[in-house]
Amino acid sequence: MPTFGQLATQFLLGQTAPPLPAGLAVMNPYLAPTTRELVAAFYQKFYADERPRTFMVGINPGRFGGGSTGLSFTDPVRLAQDCGIVNPLKKSPELSSQWVYTAIAAYGGPARFFADFYLTAMYPLALVKNGKNYNYYDDEATVQALWPAILASLRAQISWGAGPVAICFGKKNEQFLRRANHELGGFAKIITLDHPRFIMQYRRQQTEAYLAQYLAAFAEAKNG
Repeated sequence: MPTFGQLATQFLLGQTAPPLPAGLAVMNPYLAPTTRELVAAFYQKFYADERPRTFMVGINPGRFGGGSTGLSFTDPVRLAQDCGIVNPLKKSPELSSQWVYTAIAAYGGPARFFADFYLTAMYPLALVKNGKNYNYYDDEATVQALWPAILASLRAQISWGAGPVAICFGKKNEQFLRRANHELGGFAKIITLDHPRFIMQYRRQQTEAYLAQYLAAFAEAKNG
């Protein structure tokens, strides 16, 4: 049987983008040999088993996080410093990654966290418009263009071994995750947390309270 990590690596390295509305571009980091090597190293290090994980579902990667490393909510800085995977990528930090790895550290560190959780996104590739990050749900045409790919992506990932509870980042994202779950099944319960970027941009003075919320959600998901 292939491991969770082998399935994740094969899935990610095979990503292609469907036709997109005019003015919208996709970043596919998996075309770069260096990124392919880093993705394989990450999943071999943390997911070399067949255990199911609790899925933590973001929107779609940002340019400086998953759009660079190919790993959800993991920028090149965190990949090196927290995960111990040295990389030649430009060390551009991402706010979402900074927050997620703060929560990972509070949980007990990457080895413990990744044994229980799997970071992913509704759409696995970064979207860019006018040089800036773009969310898959920012306009209806993009939702319609990507929805079949979103469903196929979630269906494939759930099949590797998803726990009964999913954690969703972002309240608007929750609407679409629930819609997808209604069509696919897979999760008996969805817990929604404010998105890491929202916390870092607008709620920095409340980080202790948010960290407590995140840890409580982690415990609730782990207990089913």
